[in-house]
Amino acid sequence: MAEQNGLTYKGRPLMRKDNMIYYGSMADQYIVIMQILDSKDFQDMRLATRVSVQLQLTDQTVRPKDRIIKKSEKDGFYAALDVGCVWLERALASK
Repeated sequence: MAEQNGLTYKGRPLMRKDNMIYYGSMADQYIVIMQILDSKDFQDMRLATRVSVQLQLTDQTVRPKDRIIKKSEKDGFYAALDVGCVWLERALASK
């Protein structure tokens, strides 16, 4: 088995670029995209307070607007990641 660099959560890759967090693999049919909409200072770090969550198809031939399967807005990063993880697991299991 090849070693994987970077963060993973429940065995799936977790990548961040600015305020966007991608959960899942582009090789799968679905991926979760989380966008940090608002954050606040807490001690010496920034905490996400509002996060948009979307379950999207990874098929590049589909229009971007039509790729969105589910979407929601959550208070806090953990709540967003938790919902996204459940959505992704269910979507990939129903293939």
